[in-house]
Amino acid sequence: MVALVFEKDLIKEINKYYRTLWAIGHAVSLMSWDTETYMPKEGAMERGMAYGELHVLAQKILLDEKFVSMVDKVAEIEDLNDYERGVVRVLKRAIRIAKALPPRLVKELARLSQEASVVWREAKAKDNYNMFKPYLEKIIKLTREKAEYLGYEEHPYDALIDLYEEGMRTRVLNRIFNILEPGIRRVLEKVLDEGYYPKKHPLEKKEYSKEALYEVNKKILKILGYPLGSRTRLDESAHPFTIGIGLRDVRITTRYEGYDFKRSLLGAIHEFGHALYELQIDEKLMATPIGTTVSLGIHESQSRFWENIIGRSRYFVEAIYPLLAEKLAFLKEYKPEDIYLYFNIVRPSLIRTEADEVTYNLHIILRYKLEKLMITGEIGVGDLPELWNDEMERLLGIRPKKYSEGILQDIHWSEAMIGYFPTYTLGNIISAQIRHHILNDLPEFYNKIHSLEFKEIREYLREKIHKWGSTYEPRELLRKSFGEEIEPSYFLKYLEEKYLSKKI
Repeated sequence: MVALVFEKDLIKEINKYYRTLWAIGHAVSLMSWDTETYMPKEGAMERGMAYGELHVLAQKILLDEKFVSMVDKVAEIEDLNDYERGVVRVLKRAIRIAKALPPRLVKELARLSQEASVVWREAKAKDNYNMFKPYLEKIIKLTREKAEYLGYEEHPYDALIDLYEEGMRTRVLNRIFNILEPGIRRVLEKVLDEGYYPKKHPLEKKEYSKEALYEVNKKILKILGYPLGSRTRLDESAHPFTIGIGLRDVRITTRYEGYDFKRSLLGAIHEFGHALYELQIDEKLMATPIGTTVSLGIHESQSRFWENIIGRSRYFVEAIYPLLAEKLAFLKEYKPEDIYLYFNIVRPSLIRTEADEVTYNLHIILRYKLEKLMITGEIGVGDLPELWNDEMERLLGIRPKKYSEGILQDIHWSEAMIGYFPTYTLGNIISAQIRHHILNDLPEFYNKIHSLEFKEIREYLREKIHKWGSTYEPRELLRKSFGEEIEPSYFLKYLEEKYLSKKI
């Protein structure tokens, strides 16, 4: 299978050895799925132990002297093709990271994150920050240690963001956020003053049948091109997520709260975007180091593209309105324009996952600022709740009254995923860049959406992003596909076109 893209015998030998690492990753992915869906609560301790041991085993295999020697040797070959260079880049990066981190630290963070995520859920439910605080203190301490072991040239946060977005640096993020924050706040102020996009909508309180909405979600996923059943699953979880266990086993969830149906529907469309990326990686790359998605920012761009650029557009809402009205009888009282405005409520809100397109990145700016301060040691874990509340008030003009709607709302820190949050904003920016370029390359883009014809859109994304897996690093992929690196101005122009000019 891989002979079509890998020509050098040494690369083929490396890929064969890598299969064991791939198998461990396959097993860990399935364990992670189970942790989030069906695992009994009291299984967390043993799951954490197993999770830690598997991470250490993977590190040991990756650092085997023979394997490292093969990678070093093939890196000296000058006439590698792009796929082979991708294998070398991905493995050299993985080996560098694995060499830098002591097995003790890898095991402890893996174990702690499994336990802390369970404690976080209970702490959030009980609105008790003190329950979670000692776990977060340990996580921050170990994460600072991790950054030092990984090394950095300018800022310790560089070592962490690079784990999620290869090549990204704090100074680049600072530039991006310094452009976005004033631009977003200017758009938000005008949108709130004009009042066309509502701050609230009666459909937010409208109850629905879970069974009916499940059928809606399935039908819309089928329309979008999700091969439900053959290579995928659609399940339920408290927080929607996607996990790619393999190129032929990609699973998504959404949630059913019984009211405000857009949360479930848009959650399913969002996760479809993630899943499509995994499903459209070239199968010639299966079980190789580059048979995976390239970064979380690129990954998030795909989910945001489908959820926001397509799913919240007037064209899509008008097209799916008959299906919605058929399955959700209460919607017959509303016109398509009402549904469009309901999908595009704009208001400052406390919860990141419920934030609208205009305000969402302000939530990320808050987290980014606090993460940098935590990693440099400028603030302690005890300072976080008040600082969170102050920054929320500065950015959005609202202040949390409970820990569960402030510092405890996200699972990421319990999973030791510090450096992850900026990738959400990178995804939003890149989704708007893709929109700009797809409109140039496929002028009928919005007409296709209105006709519910998505094949050409899927193929466009396959050719520009998906099929390459991790062959190219994120910046190179953007340059290769669109002739430029990440550019935040496209996102601000998109917000202005939609929310101020009301064109889309």
